Amino acid sequence: MERVAIVGASMTRFGQRDAWVRELLAEAGAAALDDAGVDGDDLDHLYVSNMASGEFEGQTGVPNALAHDLAAQPAYTARIDQTSSSGGAGVYAAWQSVASGASDLTMLVGGEKMTHRTTSEATDVIASLTHPVEYKQGVTLPSFAGLTARLYLDEYDAPRESLGKVAVKNHKNGVDNPHAQFQKEVDLDTVLDSPVVADPLRLYDFCPITDGSAALVFCPESVAEEYAPDGNYAVISGIGGATDTHVVHERADPTTMGGVVDSSDIAYEMAGIGPDDVDVAELHDMFTILEFLQSEDLGFFEKGEGWKAVEEGVTDRDGELPINTSGGLKSKGHPLGASGVAQVYEIYQQVTGNAGPRQVEADTGLACNVGGFGNCVTTTVLEGSQ
Repeated sequence: MERVAIVGASMTRFGQRDAWVRELLAEAGAAALDDAGVDGDDLDHLYVSNMASGEFEGQTGVPNALAHDLAAQPAYTARIDQTSSSGGAGVYAAWQSVASGASDLTMLVGGEKMTHRTTSEATDVIASLTHPVEYKQGVTLPSFAGLTARLYLDEYDAPRESLGKVAVKNHKNGVDNPHAQFQKEVDLDTVLDSPVVADPLRLYDFCPITDGSAALVFCPESVAEEYAPDGNYAVISGIGGATDTHVVHERADPTTMGGVVDSSDIAYEMAGIGPDDVDVAELHDMFTILEFLQSEDLGFFEKGEGWKAVEEGVTDRDGELPINTSGGLKSKGHPLGASGVAQVYEIYQQVTGNAGPRQVEADTGLACNVGGFGNCVTTTVLEGSQ
């Protein structure tokens, strides 16, 4: 099996954009092609990660539209939909296409257009991924987050303030990300005084509704220097995908995301590393509580100890294990189909030494992209070539 390199990357500004999803995809795709020094018709495969362009704006067939816009014919195209982990699933599909030998040059573009819909409309589109029995009871992803946060705080004697400190940290990181939706710091009092959304979680415990797109270009590592003459590229050394129960209340412990545990075990084994070897990580902090759960289920911290790492500054940008240097979904934004691609974009920038003011010491990085409430997960490990 071929080792797979990433030799080009881009992302648009995340936030409220006038452009529609097709335009956002083309913006990121064209920039990634330029970054890799290739043309659209050089691509063998072109994948689009997108959850709900049909539901949000009545636009379907986006992969073929993008192939037209980038003059990528006759590339094979496909849309990857795995709810809010569509981006991670797209990384898996793009990696697989090159690793298997089916493609010598693949591009993945993830994108979503959401902000033209009201919060209740967008929340309902996202809630359609829940089990029909739970959906019928009015369950939404924020309500799952509130219930789990209450259980976690009670089970592990964690202070409410520790959740707020995740928001404070990630907003601080977002200040130095020119692509982030929010480039401003918030203090703990602001977080704790914001309106209640799903007790004990408040407004600043949630990521925003976002438009945006991100793109990556993949090739066999054996030819990576053809596209990166300076020899500076990233290699996908490990990747794993896994699922957990669709019905959340069937889980033995709702504070454990089995898909995160299983997907990271696969990725670590493939990369030949353990959690202690990871230098920087991007986690799916759609809600602040998810950063605690994932940091523990990835093996970074013991169960029930993730909140202490935040309190002690371990996950700060200058800490022992920086988490969400991009600002995370919390500050950078969460355009569903783009988020997993943008997580890998940030790790790519970190391990190639191109993260600018957000740069940390990192040879190995990890991205964890979660769909639903842990229903499906992709974990990716990247290593720098230099």
